[in-house]
Amino acid sequence: MADSARGMLLRFAPMIYGPTVLFALGEGAVIPLFPVIAAELGADIATAGLIASMLVVGQLCGNIPAGWLVARLGERITMVVAGFLALVGVAGLALAPALWALTLAVFVIGLSASAFGLARHAFMTTRVPLEFRARALSLLGGSFRLGMFAGPFAGALLLGLTGTEAAAAWFFAACLVACVLLVLLGPDPETRLNEESVPAGRGGSGDGGSAPADPGETGAGEIGAGGADTGEAISGGVTLPGERREGVFRTMARHRRVLSRLGLAAASLSAVRAARQVVMPLWGVSIGLDAQTISLVVGISGAIDFALFYASGQVMDRFGRLWAVLPSMLLMGCGFLALAFTHDLGQAAMWYAMLAAVIGVGNGLSSGILLTLGADVAPKGDPAPFLGSWRTLTDSGGAIAPVLFSGIAAISTLGVATAAMGVIGLAGAYGFLRWVPRFVQRRPPGEG
Repeated sequence: MADSARGMLLRFAPMIYGPTVLFALGEGAVIPLFPVIAAELGADIATAGLIASMLVVGQLCGNIPAGWLVARLGERITMVVAGFLALVGVAGLALAPALWALTLAVFVIGLSASAFGLARHAFMTTRVPLEFRARALSLLGGSFRLGMFAGPFAGALLLGLTGTEAAAAWFFAACLVACVLLVLLGPDPETRLNEESVPAGRGGSGDGGSAPADPGETGAGEIGAGGADTGEAISGGVTLPGERREGVFRTMARHRRVLSRLGLAAASLSAVRAARQVVMPLWGVSIGLDAQTISLVVGISGAIDFALFYASGQVMDRFGRLWAVLPSMLLMGCGFLALAFTHDLGQAAMWYAMLAAVIGVGNGLSSGILLTLGADVAPKGDPAPFLGSWRTLTDSGGAIAPVLFSGIAAISTLGVATAAMGVIGLAGAYGFLRWVPRFVQRRPPGEG
């Protein structure tokens, strides 16, 4: 059965990953232009930044309703709804007559992005066999990174050719139309999997993967005394036959322990990732580098990050989740801490470039880990409500980190703020070490 599902993933890869690439490509093309369009409509710097941040606010507000929508309508219909909703936001972006309309348009795009991402995450959680779940989800994360990496270049090209920011918005619209048509008219992988009767979330013990947990155990429960840390990957809970689906808030209450522990560790990873996007450019400016050099260093770090996305999935599937997330958090946490002490050194630029590469490696090793851990601990019969809460936590970490960094830098120094991000990374590493073995159960003894 696992081989059948693996073959299905290969045959329908364009249907599984193509919509994500298209959505992220269009979104990546317009994100850098939010502040530019806001400024053209009369916003000052602070207001333009606030309008751009509405994308994250929309994602935060959309995760829990998206979980409800996926649970009621299914992944495919939710993706179509998200695509049409995003088209409304894109139209508002291109035609916004005032700042209030632009703010609403960016917020709507954020809402649609959360629904689209959660729908695909829920599908992969329930349909991909456990033995190569991490690789499949790392490819999903890599698809998103590819779109977000290439999107700004496409937007810059269109801007150069047309001289108007609206061109990037209509490019996003074209990507959305192609995405919706692909989802509606292409063969449905979920239907094919059902026809082939592949058990959800189950896999064999090949490829160094782990066997499913006992059906009586839940992903949000704790393992027993024998559940020492092996770093092994294993399935989360399985909904028992006849068990009814729970609503979003009841799901949050039932799984409050895993959300408040492992979920907070996941939020710290999201926070460190978001801090990286703010710290690295500002640090380069602070030590006197020109824009071209900063862009080159950040670009190389991003290329290293992107190059490792599939390696992360290989490590998680073959050796366990901890073997990917711990090195990732330690590299990023120690990288930020080390960077904090290099500002006044004679070779500050060299240290900046070297530590940017180290942090890039750490971020690359974390590719797909939040998706994978969320899938591991989600209830298998109805994961969408839980994943809505999980993604809200992780998105919150990413939203809070830049604000926290800016606040600390304002009352102290850039070095202290950078060191604080490193401390968050190390605290997150401890959280993963403490809670992954407790909630992501290991393989039962004697298997595989």
